[in-house]
Parts: sequence; structure tokens; C-alpha cells
Amino acid sequence: MNKVDSFFESIKDKKVAFCGLGISNFPVMEMFVNRGIDVTACDKRDFNSLGDNGKRAEKLGVRLSLGEDYLKNLDADIVFRTPGMRYNMDELTQMRSRGVVITSEMELFFELCPCKIIAITGSDGKTTTTSIVSEFLKAAGKTVYLGGNIGRPLLPEIDKIKRDDYAVVELSSFQLISMRKSPDISIVTNVAPNHLDIHKDMQEYIDSKKNILLHQSAFSKTVLNMDNEISNSFSDDVRGVLCKFSRRNKVKNGAYLNGTKIIYSDFGKEIEIMDIKDIFIPGMHNVENYMAAISAVWGIIDVDTIVKVAKNFKGVEHRAEFVREFEGVKYYNDSIASSPTRTASGTLSLYDEKIIVIAGGYDKNLDYDELGEIICKKVKTLILMGNTADKIEASTKKASSYSEGNPVIIRVSNMEEAVERAREVAVKGDRVSLSPASASFDLYKNFMERGIHFKNIVNGLR
Repeated sequence: MNKVDSFFESIKDKKVAFCGLGISNFPVMEMFVNRGIDVTACDKRDFNSLGDNGKRAEKLGVRLSLGEDYLKNLDADIVFRTPGMRYNMDELTQMRSRGVVITSEMELFFELCPCKIIAITGSDGKTTTTSIVSEFLKAAGKTVYLGGNIGRPLLPEIDKIKRDDYAVVELSSFQLISMRKSPDISIVTNVAPNHLDIHKDMQEYIDSKKNILLHQSAFSKTVLNMDNEISNSFSDDVRGVLCKFSRRNKVKNGAYLNGTKIIYSDFGKEIEIMDIKDIFIPGMHNVENYMAAISAVWGIIDVDTIVKVAKNFKGVEHRAEFVREFEGVKYYNDSIASSPTRTASGTLSLYDEKIIVIAGGYDKNLDYDELGEIICKKVKTLILMGNTADKIEASTKKASSYSEGNPVIIRVSNMEEAVERAREVAVKGDRVSLSPASASFDLYKNFMERGIHFKNIVNGLR
């Protein structure tokens, strides 16, 4: 009996509950139902608010626990929480005190996965880095299972995964906070203030990120950003091989930038990989993403494959994504920029000329003062919307380099109005970028929905 079959045999008489009736939970619930497990689906919304998902759950044959009290008196032995739920919320804490097992899809995947796992976390750059690692491995002929925070759940794929395959997984702080198993290869792209609306403080956020490496074995590899103070501070906790990447300094083991060349130092043996002009996707933050990914796959992928991927990989949707050129103006979708650091290191680092930026959204209790200084240097027109508009405007106006009209600040109430105002003020040769520096939850379900809405509006301009 393999590990997966053994697990399901061990819980055959248990009652299992899944929190959240989002699309991603359905494949996991179906897997458990097909194994004969008693499954309950829980959601704060009522049946009518669930739309088709409620009917789909009923058709699947799972029990439903819905409404404000969806977690109270829940009859379950094992509860799968969604990453967005506070790990220490009262209801989950009370369940643990009654002996209920609280876990997650990703925790169980790590427990049962038969192949090597490469996992990536960070405040910025983790999705692109995850995608680059996956592209490297696929280009080398490996079978890759890509998932986690980047998209589909991987647990339903577990029966197909073979020992020689690779699982490449993006992990958020919400997933990592409760994990007590770490990957074979881990990457921390950087750590900066983020999600402070959910985490009780910055230290909890940092500790969650650190979980990606705390449970690694001596045979593991850890890749850290030497240029990021918090990421670099994890060095002393690394048990296996420590790799670093840096734009500013030579490293002992890992990738670094020497002028415009990416060099890999294999404990002093130096190999030139490529010139940064070989990287198709623009921006120094993407040079960092490539150096992180190269450090992770070194010894698995050859240099020619690395260069081939760099020249051909077009990037990930919603990340400084070119949408279209209209009336001589280029429009970009950087909806992934859900924090001030992401806007600063992404969109505002890409162009020499000043650009038009659409920003603002849900407030994650982040500080915008540093971004305000950068906006004054890089932005000619700042179009603001959403809950954080006041904070971003205040930080911009108190910046040392701010003067009246530098930048011009325009307030709008929605995305349609933002794009229309951008079109009005833009002249031939300008760039307009959605780069919110804020989460999307005030107006959208997630950053993807926000980016798609922006693109639809821009593509509809006539």
C-alpha cells in the first residue's frame, strides 16, 4: 500500500470538513468523496450567495454548513482551512482544544508528495520566480507539477506524481504559518511589510515566511536574497546547502550580478551564465527573479537551457504585462502590485521616463512614505482610487521632492473613470500602468479580476 492509500485508509471512519466553497476546493473535496470519506463543506455565505458553487457541492454529495455560524458546532474530526483564514481565529483554536485536526491542502500535499518539492515564497516576485523555475525544469524535459498559491491545488494530482518528477510550489505567508514540513529546495525572494491586516504584527509575518526553511533537512538547499535584510537574516537557520543571490555583492555560492553579466559562483568556481539583455521580461526585479531561480536549479539544469528559457519566457499575466498601444500610448497591467514595495520595485523601476500610474485599493495597513518619494521621481500623473487613495496622496505630498503638479494627482471612483482620465491626459509616447500598490479587495475578489477588468477596459478603447 502506497503512502496515499495508507493515509486514506487511516481516515476512512473520520469526518472531514473543508472551509470555503471556492473553485479550488472542489477538486480536493471530490478526491475525498471518491475515496469514500464523509465530507462537509463550510462557508460563511448562504446557499443563494454561493450561486452555482452551492448546487455543485450538493451534486458532489457533500453536506453543507453555511452562514455566519458555519464553524460553530461543526461535526468534524479533520478540518481543512483555507489560506486566507486566520490560523489563530477563535473557532479554529476551540476546535484544536477539542482534538480536531486542523490542516490544509498544502500541508497534506507536503506530507504525501513522492517527488522533490521546490517551493518559493517572498513579499514580491514569488509568482514569476516560481514560473521561471517551472519553465527551466520543463525545458530540460522534466515532468513538473506547478501549484500552490500560484493556481490549482496539487493534492488531487498526487496519484499521478512519480518519484522523478518535480513539484514547484508558490507559498504565501498564510499557507506557511502552520506548516511543519519544508521543501527539498526553498527560495525566499525577499521579505517586506505586507498582509499586516491579517497577521497580528510584522514579526508573525516574518516567522511565517521563515517556516519555508525551518523544517528542512541537512540534505536540502535554501536560496536567500543577500540584498534583502530580512531574507538574509534567515541564513543562520539554514540546515542544508545555503545559496544566495545578489545584484550588489559577489557571493560564495549562488548567482550574482557583475556589471550586466549574471555569474554563478559554485563555491568559488565561477561560470558566466548570460548578459541581462538576454532576459526577455524587463526590469531589474526580474533579473533578481532569474538569479533566485538559477540558484535553485543549479546542478539540475544546464546553462544552455537557462539561457534559452530567459530569451523566450514572456512572463506572467498581471505583472508589468503589455496590454496594447492606443493613440500612441502604451498601456500596462501590473495588477499584482498589491504593496508599495511591489509598485516601487516593479513598474516604477522599469522606465527611464516619467509615466502615468493608476494606483490605490484595499488598505493592508502598510506605510506609503517611501513609495511617495519614488512616485515624485518616476510619475508625471498619479490617478488614485480606492481605500488607500488618501494615504498614497498624503505620502506623495509630504515627499521631499514633491512640488505642486509634480506629480499631477487625479482622484477617481472606479477603474472605468481611471482609464478614461489616463486617456485624456496621455500624449503620444506616454506609458500608462495600473500598479495599485494596494490589495484589490475593496472593489474586486482578487488582483486577477482587477487586472482583467483593467485590460478589458483598455482593449475596449475606440
